[in-house]
Amino acid sequence: MNNLKIFVDSKYIDNYETVLPLSGAHAVAEAMRQINPDTVAAYPITPQTPIVERFSEFVADGKVDTEFIPVESEHSAMSATIGASAAGARAMTATSSVGLALMFEVVNAASGMRLPIVMPVVNRALSSPINIHCDHSDTMACRDAGWIQIYSENSQEAYEHAILAIRLAEHPEIQLPVMVAQDGFITSHSVEVVRILKDEVVKNFVGERKPIHSLLFSENPVTFGALELPDYFFETKRQQQYAMEMALKYYSDIANELTKLTGHAYPMFEPFMLDDADVALIALNSSAGTIKKVVKEMRQEGKKVGLLKIRLFRPFNYELMKSMLKHVKTIGVLDRSFSFGANPPVFSEVLASLRSENIFSFVYGLGGRELYESQVRETFDNLLKGKFDAKINYIGLRE
Repeated sequence: MNNLKIFVDSKYIDNYETVLPLSGAHAVAEAMRQINPDTVAAYPITPQTPIVERFSEFVADGKVDTEFIPVESEHSAMSATIGASAAGARAMTATSSVGLALMFEVVNAASGMRLPIVMPVVNRALSSPINIHCDHSDTMACRDAGWIQIYSENSQEAYEHAILAIRLAEHPEIQLPVMVAQDGFITSHSVEVVRILKDEVVKNFVGERKPIHSLLFSENPVTFGALELPDYFFETKRQQQYAMEMALKYYSDIANELTKLTGHAYPMFEPFMLDDADVALIALNSSAGTIKKVVKEMRQEGKKVGLLKIRLFRPFNYELMKSMLKHVKTIGVLDRSFSFGANPPVFSEVLASLRSENIFSFVYGLGGRELYESQVRETFDNLLKGKFDAKINYIGLRE
């Protein structure tokens, strides 16, 4: 505990157990151990495998009470998780890339049945061509699948977001599944110091799941996954949208509860040196850390640059985005995925928020291609000079 004081504000010291050198994947597995879900169904896929691999060790060592179900595919992993959740269990799984794509049919089923499943996703490019490294094409392909999406800059955030996600998913006014994303290899396999809460602190925070409906409630029978024709389908989907609106309403309350335990803030959009910035970049996941370093350096040079990091991408708070950026003269939006034939996903949402001419899209990092500090600097410098003519631009693309 003495070493912990180096890393934790004394106000919160009693809530923490230890600090550990953990990769982002193992940090999430540690959160899952403390959550102690009733059921985890899993199929390995790079670079997500270390999450369920480490969690299976916790199961084998008797550190959790979880029913661990090895299945034959990611489609089966989500199907088994859906079955467990519909029966009233707290159920989790994890995946990446083409595994998430294989799940897609039942990913939509999970949200359509309002099942509060939490699924860590380690971002990896979709095929083809085959690529095992990071971009965001997997989770962005699911941005309209009815799942809440939370993005993580580093291992600490991945750990804490997994804990936050349980409360958010299971809130009685929300009852929606949550994806907790982190960047493949960049975060999932890189080791950082992670501050671990005490088991009882996490247990008290997440509580026990109290299902509103369950297949096992024989005195109040219900149907999950019913056939709905045009007369009811529209209304059911509107209820999902309402649940997303409730996620926006209650997110900050739940996040603030966790802040009282950790001392860390979890705003939907996190500003960094943004208050007086003339130029800002918008990004999510690990690239935010790279950008922060460059922002600090350029601030020392007298250049008014800043960052707005997106944590909660679904649901998306358009009014908040607009209010936080209203003073910024020029904005660059970084996307690590395409929306083929349309604006890239993050750029599209920012554009919808601001409806401003001084916003430019930057697609970068597809297939795991690195984002270098020099490229961030060049992007800021060009934005400061107003050199971009095209709305959609590319960082690190070979001619």
